[in-house]
Amino acid sequence: MTAKHLSSQFDSDLNNVSSQLMEMGGLVEAQVKRAIDSLTHFSLAEINCVLDTEVRVDQMEVEIDRALTTVVARRQPAARDLRLLLAISKITTNLERAGDEAHKIGKRAKSLVESGEVRQMPIGDLRVAADLAASLIHRALDAFARLDVAAAIDIYREDDQIDREFKGFVRKLITYMMEDPRTISSSLDLLFIAKAIERIGDHAKNISEYIIYIVHGTDVRHSKLKGIENIVQEKQTPPL
Repeated sequence: MTAKHLSSQFDSDLNNVSSQLMEMGGLVEAQVKRAIDSLTHFSLAEINCVLDTEVRVDQMEVEIDRALTTVVARRQPAARDLRLLLAISKITTNLERAGDEAHKIGKRAKSLVESGEVRQMPIGDLRVAADLAASLIHRALDAFARLDVAAAIDIYREDDQIDREFKGFVRKLITYMMEDPRTISSSLDLLFIAKAIERIGDHAKNISEYIIYIVHGTDVRHSKLKGIENIVQEKQTPPL
């Protein structure tokens, strides 16, 4: 993923931490997918698996942070290596928070399934946004593994689609509640699920920002898409 160093042990440390991050990311990605599947399958077994996975995700965050601290203390990295380690720390935090959102989906899904009201609610309308959110997490991890800035920008761009899906779903839920007040409780559960999906997309976008930081050394957080594109273009344009 990065250039070779004089110290083979340093390379080994970097690869080990990166591998831990990818493993954690795969776990979170599966957790997100299973959380949505549990709703469409009305499966309490899948929901419980989502809830149980949270413990392992939290453990991995602690393990990665401990490994990063050790690498920094022993190797005293500078320049791009330090950016990489700092970014891994931030990416780990975003993955853990994405896992938290999947856990929230699981808790709300359990409430809906146990109430028996899930079959009468527009669950299918969440699928597009949910699949996209899981896909963005997967693609963000792939972009990190390849340090692919172009892929990172694509992720940043596509997060807007999740936001649009979320707003459209909220409008539909409002209609449901207005037409039948008995659906208010279930609609609120679905609203929290939709918001959790939207937040998962945000965390994927955050990861894409740290990829740009690793490669170009520029902090693009809180920047507009056009500004990020301009920054990347400037970095890639050779001087005259």
